[in-house]
Amino acid sequence: VQLQAFGGGLVQAGGSLRLSCAASARTFSNYAMGWFRQAPGKEREFVVGIGWSGANTKYADSVKGRFTISRDNAKNTVYLQMNSLKPEDTAVYYCAASWRSYGSNPELYDYWGQGTQVTVSS
Repeated sequence: VQLQAFGGGLVQAGGSLRLSCAASARTFSNYAMGWFRQAPGKEREFVVGIGWSGANTKYADSVKGRFTISRDNAKNTVYLQMNSLKPEDTAVYYCAASWRSYGSNPELYDYWGQGTQVTVSS
């Protein structure tokens, strides 16, 4: 499975961005998907996960109420709508696919995209 994340950029605090992650797999609907992020000098951290049908989601506390994950299985794509962005959201954002779960442990994920940079200015 190949994953390609895009949609990052530079935005002012309080602004919005929508990230997309396109997957090559024909069986995309069989995968749980997740978004992680990594800021300079910090470890990769879980942002949000979504189950195969889109009905189940799990958010990190730091993004609850501001970020929304969704997926379109017909388009093999998962989205991350990010609103009310803060400077601390600045990071490289990665999408990932898992056969097993949409949980927060990165070891659950089998495939990773290349990342897209999100920079939030104050």
